[in-house]
Amino acid sequence: MKVLLSFSFLFNPYSIGLLLQGLMMTLMLAFLAVLLGGILAMVPALMRLSKNKFLRVPATAYVEIIRGTPMLVQVLLIYQLLNIPLFLIGGLDMGSFIPGLVALVINSSAYVSEIIRGGILAVDKGQTEAARSLGMSSTMTMKKIILPQAIKNIFPALGNEFVTIIKETSIFMYLGIAELMYQVGILKASSPAVTELYIVAGLMYLVLTYPLSKLMNKIEGRLRHADER
Repeated sequence: MKVLLSFSFLFNPYSIGLLLQGLMMTLMLAFLAVLLGGILAMVPALMRLSKNKFLRVPATAYVEIIRGTPMLVQVLLIYQLLNIPLFLIGGLDMGSFIPGLVALVINSSAYVSEIIRGGILAVDKGQTEAARSLGMSSTMTMKKIILPQAIKNIFPALGNEFVTIIKETSIFMYLGIAELMYQVGILKASSPAVTELYIVAGLMYLVLTYPLSKLMNKIEGRLRHADER
């Protein structure tokens, strides 16, 4: 009975409203991070594939540094470096949102660049040789032959990166960005059901990530069967 009363405290319009707002912020952060991070990731991915060490070495250093340091350190460092004063757009503090998003995009770009690089390397080298024998330039070969095939290889992994980023957004409660865990912190201050509140938050993350993971596995399976045929 006590547990039921604790959970019932959470299921009121105010609590549900805050949690749903946090959930939407979490989704927006994750979507923007993977979208912008995916665009940015093309640069280090292609640089690491270059035979020019002046391109390959800094790109490798960038990826290894970002992947080898905690996201929390990256977030707080970028927040301090940018030092954007508080200003609101639509009730959202951009002084915290912009550094948080920048950190998330940079972090995502390092991981996505490895996904892209792996997808490109997975394409049979004979495809490149055949295209070059037909007189296609390196740029045209990459654009017309390699990348279209690589996208099929990397799509499931990009979905998994999106799932990972959804969970990583919980770090941004430290910047005051009103994602899910920040809203949980607000409710925790006035709720007697702290344990139950964390359980609900965990279930909300699970509801987001589990279907996405299963969908990516299904897409990957279909792509594999298509290749076999």
